[in-house]
Amino acid sequence: MNYGKQRQHIYQQIQAFDGAGFEPLALEVFRFQAAFNPLYARYTSLLNIDIQSVSKMEAIPFLPIQFFKNHEIKTGEWPAETVFTSSGTTGEATSRHHVRDLDFYKKNTVHGFQQQYGDPANWLVLALLPSYLERTGSSLVVMAEHFIQLSKHPQSGFFLKNIEDLIKILAERSPKNPQSAIRNPVILIGVSFALLDLAERQSLDLQHVTIMETGGMKGRRRELTRSELHGFLQEKFNVPAIHSEYGMTELFSQAYSTGQGIFRPAPTLRAFAREITDPLTLQQPGKTGILNLIDLANFDTCAFIATDDLGRVFPDGSFEVLGRLDNSDVRGCNLMVAGA
Repeated sequence: MNYGKQRQHIYQQIQAFDGAGFEPLALEVFRFQAAFNPLYARYTSLLNIDIQSVSKMEAIPFLPIQFFKNHEIKTGEWPAETVFTSSGTTGEATSRHHVRDLDFYKKNTVHGFQQQYGDPANWLVLALLPSYLERTGSSLVVMAEHFIQLSKHPQSGFFLKNIEDLIKILAERSPKNPQSAIRNPVILIGVSFALLDLAERQSLDLQHVTIMETGGMKGRRRELTRSELHGFLQEKFNVPAIHSEYGMTELFSQAYSTGQGIFRPAPTLRAFAREITDPLTLQQPGKTGILNLIDLANFDTCAFIATDDLGRVFPDGSFEVLGRLDNSDVRGCNLMVAGA
């Protein structure tokens, strides 16, 4: 099958993918990318991978995530509609994820959100993402903006320098407000340091709000563990749990936690853990390792990514993120490909 026909076949399967038959589709995407993605083909060649002999997901090689910082990663040749970029400190190389079809990305984010929260059109969507709004190329901003546009509520929106407006909306929609006529769920999507700033600025009773942190201190504040962050926010906002979103520049799919830091991935996403001292060997379920991700929605770039996140993957497919691998930019495989 040639490139065009094979891509179309994969695209049609992923459009409304519900997770059933993940492995055969992952293997099809693997062979597609091994044939038409020059960087990934070179990587598999250096690892002496016999493409046709790979018959299970666990045998698929995962590309180190650092390659998104210094390579243009594409399966096939096509013009990018836009480029997602990661944030970074001054002088630090940032990841660049070329996007062939922005509309596909948006639809896929909705598909993943619906699995746990239902249609975003039914939510009042409030986004507190200052560090992301202050730069270009944020995939998170594109996702939040799409949810806001889908929302049927005129108060849905971003909050950057208008925090008083956000506080007013949250207070107005409290069940304790006798003039409140709520009747639709409210979600506040916020970067960690901005949620902390809000909590320290004013104690709020937000038991009627789903609070979802997206991570990202980025040097703005002292780093906290997830349990410390969530415990503080739960107390200040009077909520039983803090939800979380797990996503990144290099992914088109997300995972969500409804509490306790346990993430459940979108239908197009699957997590594995690899051994810390052996990047080519997978870790046993429930044991700490470094996360590898298969994101089928990345069929136009690279669907098989070795991250730098420490975590545990459980038998039911959920996973926990425990932190970052130290010295993550030092990669033997990265140097091997770059110097080849």
